[in-house]
Amino acid sequence: MKDINRILVVSWMTQSCKKTVHYGISLADKYQAELSVIHIVNTMWLQGWNLPMISLIEERKKDLKKIKQELDNIIAGEKTKGMTIREFIKEGNPVEAILKTIADEKIDLVVLRAQEEGRLEHFLISGSNDAIIRKMPCSVFLVKDKPGHGAPIESEAI
Repeated sequence: MKDINRILVVSWMTQSCKKTVHYGISLADKYQAELSVIHIVNTMWLQGWNLPMISLIEERKKDLKKIKQELDNIIAGEKTKGMTIREFIKEGNPVEAILKTIADEKIDLVVLRAQEEGRLEHFLISGSNDAIIRKMPCSVFLVKDKPGHGAPIESEAI
């Protein structure tokens, strides 16, 4: 089995990504691995629109700021315990940004959230794992979140 030395958590900066970050922290602690978190801000959906979308863009920015602060609080708590966590914020095409980070940082394991997304979330985030997983050069750990059930988190590794 290949050693897990570097773990990358993909955060789409949604509420459900807090659980994904927690899993990444737990795995990094267990394997004594370096942990990086990439926050993806998909700006692809802004391209090609001729309509003024300022209110939608401003609302998205407010949401991103709030969620980023919550994720920063989780990460800061772990840093005070002595864990080193590197963070990246990338905009643009999510698949390209994630794959480039994996290559640049020599990542051994990627932690992704695996949940059903609503139409609005898919439109704004385009957080589909399909394109990422097909091109993945390393192992993937999927964190399954059952929305609305209040059930504990399940995970699947592929």
